[in-house]
Amino acid sequence: MNVILGISAAAGIGVGKAFILPEERKREIPKHKIKTEQIDSEWKRFEEACAKVQETIKGHLENAGSNATQKEIIETYELMLADTTFMMEVKNHLEKRMYNIEAVLAHKVHEYADRLRSSGNDYLSARAQDIEDVFDQVMNVLLDYVPFDIEQIPDGVVIVGKTMKTSDTVILGKRKIEGLALTEGGPSSHVAILANSYGIPLVVGLENIEDQIDSNQVIVVNGDIGEVIVNPDAATLTEANTKILSAKKYAEALKKFKDQPATTEDGTLFKIYANIGTPEEAAVALEHGADGIGLFRTEFLFMNALQEFKRETGAFSNSLSEEAQFEAYKKVLQIMGDKPVTIRTLDAGGDKLIDSGDMPLFEEKNPLMGLRAIRLSLYYSPQIFRTQLRALYRASVYGNLRILLPLITDVSQVETALGIARGVQLSLKEDNIPFNPDVPIGIMIETAAAAVCSDCLAPHSKFFSLGTNDLTQYTLCVDRENTTVAPLYNEFNLAVLRLIKTTIANAEEHNVPVSVCGEMAGNKESVIILAGMGIRNLSMAPKKIPVIKEMLSRFSISELKNLSNRSLF
Repeated sequence: MNVILGISAAAGIGVGKAFILPEERKREIPKHKIKTEQIDSEWKRFEEACAKVQETIKGHLENAGSNATQKEIIETYELMLADTTFMMEVKNHLEKRMYNIEAVLAHKVHEYADRLRSSGNDYLSARAQDIEDVFDQVMNVLLDYVPFDIEQIPDGVVIVGKTMKTSDTVILGKRKIEGLALTEGGPSSHVAILANSYGIPLVVGLENIEDQIDSNQVIVVNGDIGEVIVNPDAATLTEANTKILSAKKYAEALKKFKDQPATTEDGTLFKIYANIGTPEEAAVALEHGADGIGLFRTEFLFMNALQEFKRETGAFSNSLSEEAQFEAYKKVLQIMGDKPVTIRTLDAGGDKLIDSGDMPLFEEKNPLMGLRAIRLSLYYSPQIFRTQLRALYRASVYGNLRILLPLITDVSQVETALGIARGVQLSLKEDNIPFNPDVPIGIMIETAAAAVCSDCLAPHSKFFSLGTNDLTQYTLCVDRENTTVAPLYNEFNLAVLRLIKTTIANAEEHNVPVSVCGEMAGNKESVIILAGMGIRNLSMAPKKIPVIKEMLSRFSISELKNLSNRSLF
């Protein structure tokens, strides 16, 4: 028996015979000079190859069914193939360097992927692999190269290899694969996102894993702890199968919590909300039993809309229009009915890059501490902020809206934002446009400054929303996207917990409702601490809602308080 340690990327345990992904046959990419009169024909070959890949991707989209995650990733690939900026870079390089299109494409993809990987951002680094994947398919068409067919993999196996293409992982959605054990990839890669969506355990970071396992050897993939066991003994195999059976029973038991209120064993009521990034996810939130939307991240709405505009028109666009925003917010509110919907104003900047005509990208030495979120809205793009507020207020008559301001660090920021909101209300009155003037406006508590001064901020805020992800990284001075300091990122650090406790105490003193919308809200261990501190409103990924409901049902409030107190002292 051999135990190999890696990194957990998709939870769960799988047992099966190893299927070693074959090494791809070396693909020679020709490089030679072309003549001026050949440029048009080379470019036409490239366009035809892209169109062929787009047809394949469109077929995957039609087969995606109701899997929203799979659809979103496939649509991202479509956008990559229609990215006018990248296409122009390829065409310019073709015309200037006068090499065949295969050589030009290989150079530009490598250059672009390196640029993303050197960003220091895990999310952007993961997108580098997607760029390589989608244009690798284009290259295969250009070279008339037929790669290994993923459909040849039998059901019931554990796939072992160096890496897995996203396009291949998509195909696994309708297959019975027991697990994935890979050398490359990360928890934020599209392969990991899809594996989570399909319920396939995934462990990555397994160095030279394909050299340590032989085909048909029985292996256990433990995505819960990031471990792969080769040739497990009888006791280990029995334990793994017992855990798999237990997980299935647990998943079945969770179904009954979907439509039940979240209560502790002694009847204390909690409100469990969902975090979403698109209007369509509101329906998913309802399916999982959400009491409302605790966080609608509008920056993703902006990103997707700008990419869609570029794809359809080939032109560069300003930020999302008032009408487009209005329709999106209206849709969410209508889906949720009378349930509360908290929509956060644009949280752009930092690691959320939005490149539009009225909000161009700019370089900062430390973007996470630079011109982002409310700072961007108030001091750089106030017109974008006003437009968003107009759309929000117009949509307010269609449901139970709440507006959330991100990255607040000072009372003056709240006062300025509220002043702009009053101006927007006046303009709507002048235009005879109906709106709800009593929409509550709250703030994110996601910096130590906001937490320490939450007693000063409370009189100016209708509610608090604790963003524990940023609160942790800003308090501990740890970039949560930087793998080199990742072990230092700890939401259970005493400094973080005390800031949360301070915020809760100040909110209670001023009768300001407080919720948590960071990753801590969907983590069973941290919810125990938060609940013991007094938190009764939690917002999380939709699929985690029944998990947290079930966990709360097993404790009394006194038990949660006792467990929480141990973490604070």
